[in-house]
Amino acid sequence: MKDIAPSPDQSSGIRAKVQAFGGFLTNMVLPNIGAFIAWGILTALFIPTGWIPNESLANIVGPAINYLLPLLLAYTGGKMVGGKRGAVMGAVGTFGLIVGADIPMFLGAMIVGPLGGWIIKKFDKAIHGKVPAGFEMIVNNFSLGILGFLLMISSYLFTGPAIEFANNLVKGGIQVLIDTGMLPLLSLINEPAKVLFLNNAIDQGIYYPLGMQRAAEVGKSIYFTVASNPGPGLGLLLAYTFFGSKTSKRTAPGAIIIHFFGGIHELYFPYVLMNPITIIGMIGGAMSGIATFQLFNVGLVAGPSPGSIFAYLALTPKGNFLGIIAGVLVATVVSFIITSFTLKAIGAEKEEDDKESFEQAAEKSKSMKEEGKKVLNSRGGSSTIAAENISKIAFACDAGAGSSALGATTFRKKLKKNNIEGIEVEHYNIEDVPEDADIIVVHKNLADRARRSHQKKRIVTIENFIGDPNLESLLAELK
Repeated sequence: MKDIAPSPDQSSGIRAKVQAFGGFLTNMVLPNIGAFIAWGILTALFIPTGWIPNESLANIVGPAINYLLPLLLAYTGGKMVGGKRGAVMGAVGTFGLIVGADIPMFLGAMIVGPLGGWIIKKFDKAIHGKVPAGFEMIVNNFSLGILGFLLMISSYLFTGPAIEFANNLVKGGIQVLIDTGMLPLLSLINEPAKVLFLNNAIDQGIYYPLGMQRAAEVGKSIYFTVASNPGPGLGLLLAYTFFGSKTSKRTAPGAIIIHFFGGIHELYFPYVLMNPITIIGMIGGAMSGIATFQLFNVGLVAGPSPGSIFAYLALTPKGNFLGIIAGVLVATVVSFIITSFTLKAIGAEKEEDDKESFEQAAEKSKSMKEEGKKVLNSRGGSSTIAAENISKIAFACDAGAGSSALGATTFRKKLKKNNIEGIEVEHYNIEDVPEDADIIVVHKNLADRARRSHQKKRIVTIENFIGDPNLESLLAELK
């Protein structure tokens, strides 16, 4: 009997596709986070249980969550796929969902918005070059109007009810976990998925849409805290600070600041990956945090993005501060204790440092330069690029606004410190890296996805955005 288990290449390909899907959702949500936060503040202040209840201003809450936010998502998703015409098409189609549903249509907007963009994009491609001169405007306007009308009606009659059914099914399943006190079990899925850079697919695709629905009903939701709690990551990094060795012990304190206060959770992912057994501490911390939130019956008014402690406190409704702070603190302590025990039990983690020190990496890159520039950690990418021909380096991550921004800023400062000029360093989400980028820097767990999108680019993979040996090698090469 043939082995039907997926090969490593197949598994990495599947993971890359899921990461790309999560990145797409993130890029649809991220530009509109400000609107979500504005709605959250409005809710926290003016609903009957808010800080300053105001019956008149509270009338804005319902229309904003039912119309404004879904339409913004649909417009953005349609534009990502089909440009401005796709944005209008997506918004028109989504309006049918909104009117035909009894729940806020966030999930529907993230489906129909891009679908509308795809439909109009395909139509425009099909008629390209076939429209008689002088009729371009009338064809463009009526095609968008007719296709938008059909999508709006089909969304109202068919797509909306189907999405509402699926939404209620997922919501009902999670509600069962809440009612039985087993919601913390979701951490068994959430934490391993997060360190594989699937965190955006989980938050943006599942918990945040469900959380907005719940918050519209009662003014808060625990769903916003299920996967975004900064406590477990803080506990892990504290454990590495006290019981790590070599690079991890030196870099963990800096990562704590960026993770806990800056809200960039990707900073702790490499620390789990260098010792996968530490995921036990992350799961334990996340489960205890959720259990504490449940015990105090607390939640947030909107999704904390980024997942900073400042965002947590800013989105905490009246009467929930004690429970929110307790949940973060308990998650931190449990994660710290379990991870500390784990690190000491395995003899102060071996980590990837054992392969080569930073000094060895720098020396290696210098010798590589003398022998002829070689591509670092790249397969299927372009060949060698002489250092003097490098004018643009792109740091890329899932959303293009978290770890990649940190990496680009840090590397830019290193170039300036070493008096290396004429090289532009910017950050992007993986799919949007421009063609004029000479080098793409990504975390190794996103490498497959980067290669799928940029097959001819030189790709440098790293494990840590702070002091990674491959970044030091790249810097030495540029010298």
